[in-house]
Amino acid sequence: MNRLRNIGALLLGVTFSCWAVAAAVPELLKDGIAHQALFSISMNGAHGYAVGAGGEVLRSEDAGQTWHPEVAPVSVALLGVAAQDQHVIAVGQMGTILIKQEGSGWKQVSSGSEERLFSVALNRHGVAIAVGAFGTLLRSIDFGETWAPSAPTWSGIFSDPAGRLGDFFEPSLYAVQLDEQNRAWVAGEVGLVLRSVDGGSTWRAVHAGISDAEGVSPTLAALSIADDGRGVAVGQEGYVLRSLDFGEHWTALPRATHANLLGVAVATNGVVLSTGMRDMLISRDGADSWEHVKGVDIATGWYSGAVVSRAGVPVAVGNAGRVVRITP
Repeated sequence: MNRLRNIGALLLGVTFSCWAVAAAVPELLKDGIAHQALFSISMNGAHGYAVGAGGEVLRSEDAGQTWHPEVAPVSVALLGVAAQDQHVIAVGQMGTILIKQEGSGWKQVSSGSEERLFSVALNRHGVAIAVGAFGTLLRSIDFGETWAPSAPTWSGIFSDPAGRLGDFFEPSLYAVQLDEQNRAWVAGEVGLVLRSVDGGSTWRAVHAGISDAEGVSPTLAALSIADDGRGVAVGQEGYVLRSLDFGEHWTALPRATHANLLGVAVATNGVVLSTGMRDMLISRDGADSWEHVKGVDIATGWYSGAVVSRAGVPVAVGNAGRVVRITP
């Protein structure tokens, strides 16, 4: 079970290949100080938000080129953020959920949970989904004002011939995405991917790992599905899955690294960025091949949240409060 918690420990402790063409170039857009950490980023047109340790919230109004602090009513780590039109939601430790509407300040709302929340997604219909530790899965239909549990029954999802997981295992969930058709996806421990077609009211496991004599399937820490249906999920020890049909089916890809991968962003032009611990990967061909991104502090630090900007350029956030843009 200790191995199952590795990704969660990484997200908290720090909270958690190749082309014959010109190398991808990382550009430092924002620098911080050693004790700062940014865990998640969301872009909504030219507007962007990033969140991190100590309740830090940053906002950009120029597609991520510059960032400015905002005041949040909490001091706990914020681990996930989602922005959509005039609405923004941030989630974090101790079941923390903050919401904001443009023109007003941040306010805290009740999640009904004390578990750590790692990720949140929001669409224009007001549907929001937040996921977290020990199977926590929450749903809102009013832009995050109120929340209710929406997790599936975990019993029987995983094959556990070795008996490592136990009868009451509830996988920690590290990533969620939601689109305008109310399709939703969640990724978590033991190679789990859940899919919903009704905005998170009901869920179906479309990929689940195994616990057997050889060990436990790797944890998935992040996933991203582009508007054309291509999706990538990444996680422990360089584990990568790919989908070509809006997350209905997933195939494991050869590993381009053994680093723990913490974030991923997929663009419709075939560009995929995956961030991680002392490594960062980029693909120009939809994850068929990968390049190790080199520069700034990638080889010695970590980057977690990843997103594709309106211009199709990947942006990542991570250690020391840094924001980097990757020119493919």
